[in-house]
Amino acid sequence: MKNAFIYFLIFLSTSSEVLLAQKEEKNFIFGDSYIKEKGSLIKSPIKFSEKNTYGFDFGTSKKVRINTQDFTANESVYFSTIVPEGNYKIEVVLGSPTKSSETTIKAESKRIMRDRIKVDKGGSQTEVFIVNIRKPSIGNGENVSLKDRETDDLDWDNKLTLEFSGDVAVQKICVTSVNNVKTVYLAGDSTMTDQDLEPWASWGQAVTQYFNNKVAISNHAFSGAALVSFKGRKRLEKIKNQIQSGDYLVIGFAHNDEKLKGQGIGPWKSYTKLLKEFMRAAKERNANPILITPTQRRSFNNDGSLNPTHGDYPAAIRKVAEEMNVPLIDLTVMTTRMYESWGDENSRKAFVQYPANTFPGQDKKLEDNTHFNGFGANEIALAFIHGLREQNLPLAKYLNENAPDYDPAHPNELSSWQVPLSPRFENAKPDGN
Repeated sequence: MKNAFIYFLIFLSTSSEVLLAQKEEKNFIFGDSYIKEKGSLIKSPIKFSEKNTYGFDFGTSKKVRINTQDFTANESVYFSTIVPEGNYKIEVVLGSPTKSSETTIKAESKRIMRDRIKVDKGGSQTEVFIVNIRKPSIGNGENVSLKDRETDDLDWDNKLTLEFSGDVAVQKICVTSVNNVKTVYLAGDSTMTDQDLEPWASWGQAVTQYFNNKVAISNHAFSGAALVSFKGRKRLEKIKNQIQSGDYLVIGFAHNDEKLKGQGIGPWKSYTKLLKEFMRAAKERNANPILITPTQRRSFNNDGSLNPTHGDYPAAIRKVAEEMNVPLIDLTVMTTRMYESWGDENSRKAFVQYPANTFPGQDKKLEDNTHFNGFGANEIALAFIHGLREQNLPLAKYLNENAPDYDPAHPNELSSWQVPLSPRFENAKPDGN
């Protein structure tokens, strides 16, 4: 009995060491003077490399100035560090003793975490948020099947990347792994995914800024996705392998499903069947599914009304939500109100519609009536959180106190959107339409 007790103590000790070893914690302190504090003191603009495991990324180290107690920059800069898959609490201390600043923070593939945080000269402000890091490995010897254009996305690489833009001043970055937060998994298409490059954007990467540090957003959506291809590329399997009791699964498809043809395919057949399978996957793990109907395409009739282009798919989603007693956020209805309120011409400002030569290397005009720019993506994100609040869903209690109220019938104007663009661009339209 005594030996058994000793082995039990050894087991507990070993288990504790494993748990401690799994906890990731990194502190980066910026300044060219010695600061007696635990962490990596960065006295020069070190370049990121696999060997260094941290540093300024994408050639932006030359834009950084290391001062006595901070680093500053007047252009967008990226800071990366290699970390395992998981959820991370990020604490960023902003401010400088020598200048005022206004810093926007994005994570990974342009997820907006904090928008234009102003700090007066000599002051400091700590911002805390949660970033989800994911890898293609599912954990059973298989991997998520990435599309070719995803292989270089920041969402799927081996590091955490933070982008700082505006009039930047950063004193410290702390990265700590956490497992006591709710995770909201997003499953959908190009209107939801983290668009890696400008000027494309989606609501899933804009909504992150409106949740508090008790929630992680894990966005598995991809451009061109339909329910069947999402499952076929093992995205659903990846989510099923990770989702926990009390987490959320937001499901939003139709743009690409409605293009599929063949025996048994359609809104009331294969689509309905797969939609129920996705919801059961969440419920079997005591997680909470939320259905959303598709955002409208920008297609106006001559009388100024919006032309519905999704056929019976929104109706099929509503019926499934009612049958399975799950919450429904009707983005089809809300975006119809939004676009009609803006009108045919003004609504262009929410989409990727730009004349030639607006962006580097863009020799042809961009005219997309499905995919959003940063402003439009944020409007959809606001409509989504309006739906959470309108139905008093439990997830709404995790919204930030400063998450604004929103009325889809009275959307914002482009002049309200001042989040700096990221410096990484592409002209190729995302898959799907």
